[in-house]
Parts: sequence; structure tokens; C-alpha cells
Amino acid sequence: MSPNDFGELMGQTVSRLSEPDSMYGLFHDMDDGKPLPSAPVLAEIVDLCRAILFPGFYGKSTVSSKTVPYHIGVNLERLCHLLTQQVGLAQDIVAEFIKRLPELRRILATDVEAAYNGDPAAESYGEIISCYPVIKAITGYRIAHELLLLGVPLIPRFITEMAHSETGIDIHPGAQIGHHFTIDHGTGVVIGATCIIGNYVKLYQGVTLGAKSFPLDDNGHPVKGIARHPILEDNVIVYSNATVLGRITIAKGTVIGGNVWVTESTQPGEQLIQAKKRKSHIVRPEDWGGL
Repeated sequence: MSPNDFGELMGQTVSRLSEPDSMYGLFHDMDDGKPLPSAPVLAEIVDLCRAILFPGFYGKSTVSSKTVPYHIGVNLERLCHLLTQQVGLAQDIVAEFIKRLPELRRILATDVEAAYNGDPAAESYGEIISCYPVIKAITGYRIAHELLLLGVPLIPRFITEMAHSETGIDIHPGAQIGHHFTIDHGTGVVIGATCIIGNYVKLYQGVTLGAKSFPLDDNGHPVKGIARHPILEDNVIVYSNATVLGRITIAKGTVIGGNVWVTESTQPGEQLIQAKKRKSHIVRPEDWGGL
């Protein structure tokens, strides 16, 4: 291909890719709204929150009891600057979020306790905070959830999807999760947007708390904003690869076994396990033709 032909091809391709019809729904025009959030800046915001909430475990590892006010102060100042920048100079929203950080730490401490008490292999809280994916995922979720409650658009979803990529745990920021929540191992867990989870709930890897179906409007589009995910009351345990679907209530103290499919509400203290079908058969030489 000659240079002239290649130049013509480039021009034609640019024209085709710039046609409004080809970009419908796929182009964010900054002139029509605010710039999109910056993923690298949001990653720094999450890192700063972790360093503030878990000083010494994240951020500077040389923090001591004498220097912790200084480190928290520096990180908090940087957090305010970046968050104000990302939410569009809404300083009142940022101020309210900052005000909620002590409570956020209090409830995260219960999640750390739940993870530690729920795993006999864990040797310390420090191991839980530093190594366990559930703490990274639940911290991202709790940060995102508070921002969502404050009316911040899009950023909460960015934050939980970053945690999803990092840990394999997918928690929608709209879910409501009580204290002392933990996920053992964690990979493949999905928690939908309208889930309500009580206190002292434990999930294992591969659990899905999802929707059963989506009602459609007259144009065949999914109806948004309806409650479609499960409610898990206090002290529920859901073992690995179980699937719980629809707006049902898993009552207090229910135990759901591994690989179980649940689409109906349960009674308090109920145990759901797979039916065991055991078949014994002794293979004899005549069954396969001998040697």
C-alpha cells in the first residue's frame, strides 16, 4: 500500500469512527457534562483511606503511636484534595464523608474480628488486615457505600469494581451489609445491588446472592431500581458455591450448604443441604472382562 493510499485509509477510518450514530451510548462528551473520574486517582483515594483506617498496615509502615496523628493528618489532607477534585468540588459531600471515617473504622474492626474468629488458620489481626482479600474488598465496599449514600455518582461503582479486580469479590456499592461480616477465601463471591445482609453473616467462596429474573417495561427494557436480591438475616452462613436468588428472606441462623440452589425463603435456624444419594457397587473381574 502506497503512503497516499494509507493516508486516505486513515482519513476514511477516522471519519467512520467519528460518525455520531456509531458512537451512540459509547462516547462521553466532556462538553455535555463533567469529566469521568480518574481510575488512577481513585486508586490513590482508596489507598489513602486504607492507610487512614489501618495505619501501619497500609501506607507508611514506619508509623508509631507517637507519629500516627501526623501520618493520618497528611493522608487526610491529601484525601480531601483528591476526593474534592473527583466529586466536582462538592466540599460539603467530602466533609460529610470525612466525618464518617471514624464510624467506618469501627465497623471495619468488627469485620476484621469476624474474619479472625472464623478462620482457625489466622494467627493475628495483622495477618487478617494485611493478607486476607475480604478486608480489601469490604473496605472498598464500605467506602463506596458511604459515597453512594451521599449521592456521589459513578465513583462508588469504580471503587467496588477496582476491589473486584483486585480480590475476585464482587460487592455492589448499593448492597446493605451489617457488622461482623466476613467472606472466607472469597474468590467468585457476588453480592447484588439490592441485597440486605444482617450482622454476623459469613459467606464462603463462590457464593452468589443474585437476582432470579428482570421484569421488563413496555419497550422490553429491564425495570431499574426494584428490590430483586436476597435478604440475609443475622447469623446466616452460606457455604461455597451456593446460589441464592430473588427477593427472598434467608431467616436468622439459617445454614446453607455448598452447591445448593435456593429460590425460596427459609425458616429461622433451617439447614439446607444437598440430598445425599449413595450407591455402592463392587466391581468384579467378570464385570469388565478380566485380565
